[in-house]
Amino acid sequence: MSDPFAVPPHVRELRARVRAFMVDLVEPAELVLDAGGPEADALMADLQRQARAAGLWAIGHPEHLGGGGLPFLDYVHVNEVQGRSEYGQIALGTFTLQDSLMLDRYASEEWREQYLAPITRAEFWPSFAMTEPDVAGSDPTLLQTSAVVDGDHWVINGRKWFTTGAQRARYTTVMVRTESDRPVHESFSLVIVPTDDPGYRIVRDLPVLGMLHDHCEVAYDDVRVPLTNTLGPRGAGFRIAQERLGPGRIFHAMRWLGQAQRAFDLMCERLNSRYAHGSRLADKQLMQELVFDSWTEIQSARLMTLAAARKMDAGDQARVEIGALKVAGARTLGRVVDRALQVYGAAGLTDDTPLSHMYRAARFARFYDGADEVHVESVARRVLRGYEKGDGWDFGAS
Repeated sequence: MSDPFAVPPHVRELRARVRAFMVDLVEPAELVLDAGGPEADALMADLQRQARAAGLWAIGHPEHLGGGGLPFLDYVHVNEVQGRSEYGQIALGTFTLQDSLMLDRYASEEWREQYLAPITRAEFWPSFAMTEPDVAGSDPTLLQTSAVVDGDHWVINGRKWFTTGAQRARYTTVMVRTESDRPVHESFSLVIVPTDDPGYRIVRDLPVLGMLHDHCEVAYDDVRVPLTNTLGPRGAGFRIAQERLGPGRIFHAMRWLGQAQRAFDLMCERLNSRYAHGSRLADKQLMQELVFDSWTEIQSARLMTLAAARKMDAGDQARVEIGALKVAGARTLGRVVDRALQVYGAAGLTDDTPLSHMYRAARFARFYDGADEVHVESVARRVLRGYEKGDGWDFGAS
């Protein structure tokens, strides 16, 4: 019987090519890319050129947007190896996928024509703004940035932060409070704001655990944009954002698995090559336990993520599964990278390996798209609600 979680045969060759591109080209470029500046920009442009030439560009984007048209489940498997480096999605042109799908479904014809094809070609960056500095980011109903109607324009005021890539983006899709007479989850809308608007002001690039990571704080001071910049109907911001976040969390989790597997590779290679106190590290039981724990956690998170992806592909929102895998995937990444760093000892703290950077980036994962605690509570409440109704929870059916 075939393994339902194995990489499908028709995807294996493409997946192998993407993995080779990552290992041979992207991973060796990381130190330069981490440093930023003109040299990093030129190197990334060259990587993107090579990805296009190899037929690996934007493979998860729909064909009608200029992408490769790879189906969702197939792309999930490719995303796993693309995720070995955080620069993979930029080098391969897939970092715009969620924004492209959102524009394709909900943008006015004007914005579809102006933005859709160019962002698939990576001619410019999009960005997305939800989180705010002065309210709990885990509760989006508290968001304060507002938009009021003035003639045929929105006037937007407020402040957002952790708007990734804002300093290089041509526009930001902003979650704003637009309704005062509707239930709270129908009170917000998504509005496209060009970043060259005079009221759009980047306050700072936020240093995150000592790294400048393109996470910006942005002030919106009387920003005026046409009402036609609204994505979808007024008050539909939460619903549209959730459509964006569900598949996005699966993509995040698969990329985290790629990074965890890379850290696992580094750890095992080090264990087999490093001698201490008369034998290899690989021969020491405490080190063997690190391998065992990492293998079981990676495999568990991987199967959980693929199961959620299959359920979502079948049309289910899979909210329990996605909430659980988001937490499990982030925790797995952090623990595996931590173990690999421990195996490398002092060398792991330096830039001689990618582990120092990976260690810090792994800690971000427990905040991306909602803090762990929010997803833990949400999953538990949904499961307990089933028991309250007498349905229980059938793991065989999930």
